[in-house]
Amino acid sequence: MSETMNRTLSVTVSGKILSSRAWSGRAWSGRAWSGRASSVALAVATVLTTALTIWLVLGLYGQHDRAQRRQDILAAARQSALNFTSLDYRHYDRDSANVLQGATGDFKKQFAAQTEQLTKLVAANESVSEGQILDAGIVRSDEHSARVLVVADSTVTNTAAPKGEARTYRLQLDLVHRNGRWLTSDVEFVG
Repeated sequence: MSETMNRTLSVTVSGKILSSRAWSGRAWSGRAWSGRASSVALAVATVLTTALTIWLVLGLYGQHDRAQRRQDILAAARQSALNFTSLDYRHYDRDSANVLQGATGDFKKQFAAQTEQLTKLVAANESVSEGQILDAGIVRSDEHSARVLVVADSTVTNTAAPKGEARTYRLQLDLVHRNGRWLTSDVEFVG
């Protein structure tokens, strides 16, 4: 018989002979190659599955991070606009401090510089403004800055309008991210 014909694999264990099925030389080589190919395919599939899982997790994390940043920006813009449109002559010091607490840069400097004059004006007119935020939307944002449009209503009472006067504001707020907080760096009245 030729060498490629049937062979019997025998192993002696503790004096007993164990034999396996007869294999042709070619079949044995094919099975070994097939086993290696299956192992390689399994390893590649595992690596690809792991890479895909990591990519998806990072994508979800990035999406969550962007959604959280969006919520933080909108909350800061809404609060800043509310502080800006809600002022009471009886506690103007507190109300103006609230505006300044959420401000930075030129806006903070300008508002602080006008506080003394505004305090006198608000007191002389007994002005009370109760703001309400109707809507807010982000125009643009990145990790460090944002621009938000805010629509707010307020009811203003003073010596000239003791029964109150309704006002609607459309504000454009520029915000910057400083020390873990979103602060208003500019406010413009638009439209």
